[in-house]
Amino acid sequence: MNPDKTSARTLAVGDTHQVELPLRWGDSDALNHLNNAMYFRLMEEARIQILYGAGFALPSDQGLILAHASCDFLRPLTYPATVRVTHKLTRLGRSSAEFELLLEKTGDAGGPYARARNVLVWMDYVANASAPWPQEVLSKLGAMFTPAA
Repeated sequence: MNPDKTSARTLAVGDTHQVELPLRWGDSDALNHLNNAMYFRLMEEARIQILYGAGFALPSDQGLILAHASCDFLRPLTYPATVRVTHKLTRLGRSSAEFELLLEKTGDAGGPYARARNVLVWMDYVANASAPWPQEVLSKLGAMFTPAA
């Protein structure tokens, strides 16, 4: 087999990606709790790090959109802290992917501070319609994620 033609690993259910992000003092409210909107910003930053790390070019004729985002706030995050955002792929469809996200405080083994759900859809921006996942995209994403154990 030609080593340049080895099959790349593709994204699979159970795969995870983690990134650690520092909180900023200004992200907190008067009670020193992280503002609820900032949880979504942390999830967004983690998602964008995945996409840029995988080499997605913006703008393009095709790409991802965030079709759904929800969050259950379990415990208040307070400054100072570093937050570990974990994406876990729970479903991979023809053109969509569903992720469970956990937001945890590094150094705190007490469990997650927030649990979230995101759905990403591969879109043909010109046709303004969802499109099947290109194999190249699944391979690029697979390279960014840790395989399920």
